[in-house]
Amino acid sequence: MPDVDARELCRSLLEAELPQRWAHCQGVARQAASIGPALDEFGALVESAAWLHDIGYAAPLAHAGFHPLDGARYLRDAGIGSRPLWTLVAHHTCAVTEAEERGLGGELAAEFPIEDAPRTALSALTYCDMTTGPDGSPLDVEQRIAEILARYGPGDVVHRSISRAAPLLRAQVAETEARIAAS
Repeated sequence: MPDVDARELCRSLLEAELPQRWAHCQGVARQAASIGPALDEFGALVESAAWLHDIGYAAPLAHAGFHPLDGARYLRDAGIGSRPLWTLVAHHTCAVTEAEERGLGGELAAEFPIEDAPRTALSALTYCDMTTGPDGSPLDVEQRIAEILARYGPGDVVHRSISRAAPLLRAQVAETEARIAAS
């Protein structure tokens, strides 16, 4: 990733304003570092994306009000990283489902075609996010889904999106777990 340290960028954007989000990103990045050897050439990419996946929550970046899109746009517009990194940030954790719920599905797909992110890397990033709690602690995927659904009420767009995406989230976690077990 040219000219930027992903950890430092994440810290600079989230630590003071959103300390719990910063703790979560630290945990997601720890997960990515721990599974890196199982990801072959995608290990470093996934670790960078793990640090950066939630930077779109930072107030200075929140323009569309949808953190995956805001974070990916910031990285792209600032020339940080590469298209696969931007696309991982844009599509992490089945973001397309929530983008559709928010009426942003077309923008997400047009600006960051999912084909620009290696499937293995996207599944691994989802694994890291969906096995890390909001405070950075490890959780299994079922605990994480339950935690998100409890945090956002049934009428909330996040609740609806996670409910719809849950089968794919579980499949991506299982795919990565199989990759880890085979390595």
